[in-house]
Amino acid sequence: MKDNVLQIDGSQGEGGGQILRTSLSLSMCLNQPIRVKNIRAGRKKTGLLRQHLTCVRAAKEICDANVIGDELGSGEIEFIPNEIKSGNYRFAIGTAGSTSLVFQTIFPALLKAEKKSRVQLEGGTHNMQAPSFEFLTKCFVPTLEKMNIYVNCDLHRYGFYPNGGGEWSANIQPTFNPKRLKLLDRGDLVARSATTFTSKLPLHVSERELNKISQKLNWNADELVENQVDSFGPGNLVSLKLAFENTTEIFDEVAQRGLKAEKVAGNAIRKLQRYQDSNAVVGEYLADQLLLPMALNTGGSFICHSMSDHVKTNIEVINQFINGAISITDIDDDTVKINVNGIT
Repeated sequence: MKDNVLQIDGSQGEGGGQILRTSLSLSMCLNQPIRVKNIRAGRKKTGLLRQHLTCVRAAKEICDANVIGDELGSGEIEFIPNEIKSGNYRFAIGTAGSTSLVFQTIFPALLKAEKKSRVQLEGGTHNMQAPSFEFLTKCFVPTLEKMNIYVNCDLHRYGFYPNGGGEWSANIQPTFNPKRLKLLDRGDLVARSATTFTSKLPLHVSERELNKISQKLNWNADELVENQVDSFGPGNLVSLKLAFENTTEIFDEVAQRGLKAEKVAGNAIRKLQRYQDSNAVVGEYLADQLLLPMALNTGGSFICHSMSDHVKTNIEVINQFINGAISITDIDDDTVKINVNGIT
């Protein structure tokens, strides 16, 4: 064990899995040994679940790390990274756990590799409180491209919660000439759309969702899209898209058992309206996901909603690894400016 192990308390802030995932990413990229204790102490079921264990083992494989504590239910791990290796990787969660969160743990490290990598992920593709595949490909990845960071994603099979069984792959290009990201103005609205993705459910479910959106937002018929997709189990997602000159935002809602179609659509609508009614350029979820790639590259700044506990905790963890990496300036009651000092 090296003597410069950074101690991370998994109970800090909102006490969720993001503390572990961010710590693993930074450990790999900065070659910083870590010990994470009290993993997911803020959750009802503490310790490593399948998704989190997959993150640990994926990170271990990518940088040939020495790891202690990588087992289900573990409340503490020690992670000693070595050199990041490009390659072809496959990681299967074994449950409907979010594949997008596994991807977000490992992709910052693969950007630092010498050659292109391909990652195949199996598990959940559309989960509550996790970025959907549509969010990644239509919101997050296009924003990364503004930083000269290039990731190409292909969906092979949908995996709705709770059955999972989804599969997708990502081709990740090493980043040699990153650009600073500045998102301080949305620009004019250039396009909008509402899309439903439904599998093994009656047709009226998506029809009722689109009717709700049409009535509430007064969107035109050609802006409403209905997709019937294939998956192992039943599932449904409402995805609202606003494309501006300088940014694109996605507002998703995954259906849950017992939740009426109109309620699913209504939840997505409320997320969109909160964004529309604010001065935010970057939405709450995109803000959270941009922090790591910005801090590990050339930084930048953006205006977003007043921060959730999740975003605040993510910033605290990043600043533990990179002193003074991220600072915050209040703009008004609902928006802040986040400034990120990159390391390159």
